Amino acid sequence: MTASRFATRLNSFGSAPHLFWPQLTGKPTMMQMVERAATAKGLTDLDLNYPDHVSEDPKALAKRIGDLGLNINGLAMRYYTNPGFKMGAFTNPDKSVRREAIDLTKRGIDAARAMGVNLMTVWLGQDGFDYNFQLNYEQAWDWEVEGIREVAEHDPGCQISIEYKPDEPRAHSLLRDAATTLLAIADAGSPNLGVTMDFAHSLYAGEQPAFASHLIHRRSKLLGVHLNDAYAKRDDGLMVGSVHLRSTLELLRQIRNDGYTGALYFDTFPDLSGLDPVAECEANIATVNRLIAIADRLDGNNQLTDAMARQDAVASQRIVNTALIGSA
Repeated sequence: MTASRFATRLNSFGSAPHLFWPQLTGKPTMMQMVERAATAKGLTDLDLNYPDHVSEDPKALAKRIGDLGLNINGLAMRYYTNPGFKMGAFTNPDKSVRREAIDLTKRGIDAARAMGVNLMTVWLGQDGFDYNFQLNYEQAWDWEVEGIREVAEHDPGCQISIEYKPDEPRAHSLLRDAATTLLAIADAGSPNLGVTMDFAHSLYAGEQPAFASHLIHRRSKLLGVHLNDAYAKRDDGLMVGSVHLRSTLELLRQIRNDGYTGALYFDTFPDLSGLDPVAECEANIATVNRLIAIADRLDGNNQLTDAMARQDAVASQRIVNTALIGSA
């Protein structure tokens, strides 16, 4: 059985523009990238950045995208409009800047709802620190939690998903891994909060993605899954399964067993090396569909269930090897 919904990073479709727009001078517009994304076979959804991609009436924009055969999975906040955000969004030492970030997020939530979607992804990458003794941890944590709680309570019908990342742009992010993010969600206490797991972020946070996803499922809600790959040192944005094939397979099997039904979102960066983004997206979809089919077969394998119950790594690896690369 294949997944029914695949979403992608819209900015990827600005990669290698000459392949799609031979006469184009300058960068493609947002709607030109949407038109290009619509040619990717199997792609069903887009995520849009707010406010970057929403410069017109949200309802009208959603219709234009829908007319091209794509749905909007959700919006994702970006805190770049004010240079002051470099020192923090929800944790900025300036109260007026914190207020601006929170109010910007509320407007983003309103835009998402006007588009007919109920998912807002919040990545608070600017909320962190670079030096020892740079900030009061208690104060910064309280501001972070208060900000998250306020935006969640703005519209209880909209799911607010916190995406974690160990660092970048700050040397240390406050919400750096699944455990820290779950702690913040517990402190905020709003029922419409959940977590977005990015595979590469999880790797370089030192996590086993499948295990981290299950902890999220147990303690909160897994609201988003960003698939990609990396060498576990930074956010490389490589094609799905290109480095950590087994960990990707294990994650897909785990989230399906835990009941995840949301879109699988490709947060990959073909633009960094000038790849054809349509071909790259289609390759990601094909890889995930193959891995999901393998995960389904493994779920029906009683020998694997027994091996895992015994914690017999030799037996389980033989079974997974056969599923992935065939028997010797």
